[in-house]
Amino acid sequence: MPYLPSLRQLRYLCALAEHRHFGRAAEACFVTQSTLSAGLQEMEQILGVVLVERTKRRVMVTPLGEEVVRRASQVLRAAEDIVELAQAAGQPLSGPLRLGVIPTIAPYLLPRLLSPLKQQFPLLRLYLLEDRTARLLDQLSAGHLDAAVLALPYDAPGFAFAEIGEDPFLLACPADHPLAEQPIVSVEDLAGSQLLLLEDGHCLRQHALAVCGLAAGRAGEEIRGTSLQTVIQMAASGLGVTLLPRLAVTAGALDGTGLVLRPLAGDPPARRLALAWRRSSPRQAEFVRLAAFVATVVDRQCNSSAWLGAAGGAEPPLRGQAESASS
Repeated sequence: MPYLPSLRQLRYLCALAEHRHFGRAAEACFVTQSTLSAGLQEMEQILGVVLVERTKRRVMVTPLGEEVVRRASQVLRAAEDIVELAQAAGQPLSGPLRLGVIPTIAPYLLPRLLSPLKQQFPLLRLYLLEDRTARLLDQLSAGHLDAAVLALPYDAPGFAFAEIGEDPFLLACPADHPLAEQPIVSVEDLAGSQLLLLEDGHCLRQHALAVCGLAAGRAGEEIRGTSLQTVIQMAASGLGVTLLPRLAVTAGALDGTGLVLRPLAGDPPARRLALAWRRSSPRQAEFVRLAAFVATVVDRQCNSSAWLGAAGGAEPPLRGQAESASS
């Protein structure tokens, strides 16, 4: 039987391919530079090929080395899956969990979620990353994240999802805006108003555009913000109106802004919150359980009466009230 590279050597190679620097790769692997270099040289001897070109100015992985890196990443992920599978069998939702959350959910959900999550699963060690959907899915696919809280619809083939719940949209506008005088606002009513949305790259922007049915030409006319809180402040300063997910409203995003809320007519449009993970992950049962727990927190937050009367005294009706009022 031929000699095989060790998992440690494969990790050294992947780290070097990522950092393109022996010193930084060694730090990432928590070893000395000489240890990492020796491990790579030994792997090259085992395989009988050159994986890394070494010069004084730079480190370059050979074309063959790049292919080995790709396959080594798969091997390392499979090895991690074995550990996670054994861990999940012994104690579900324990040990490290690398969780991504998109920026239009993280600041409004996490403050309400983390404490009860720790109480329910005291052995869970949560590591959080906030980023946009596309980058979170890249990290998830590469094995750098275990799961991610996203908003649907989003085209993400190859991933499994467990839905957390619906997050309806509400219209937020200044108290002196003409739309504030209407108890319920239709999509057609938005046509004459300056719509404030997030910049390109945020899935919430696409969801809001879909709600309004805006064509590509009109989509370029809105003022765009870099964050949801920036959009809220622009609306509060009188620049226009915006659509907000109820999760943000119930978390107090409009506190002190003077903005008022109005429901949208008809079946209230909503984004769908979901937990995503790799289809190959052995922790599917854990993630389904985690999504169900997050769903209870979201439901408790969004259906609490505490937020009624927020945002300048507006009392937006809940889903059932909005439907009956518009019928």
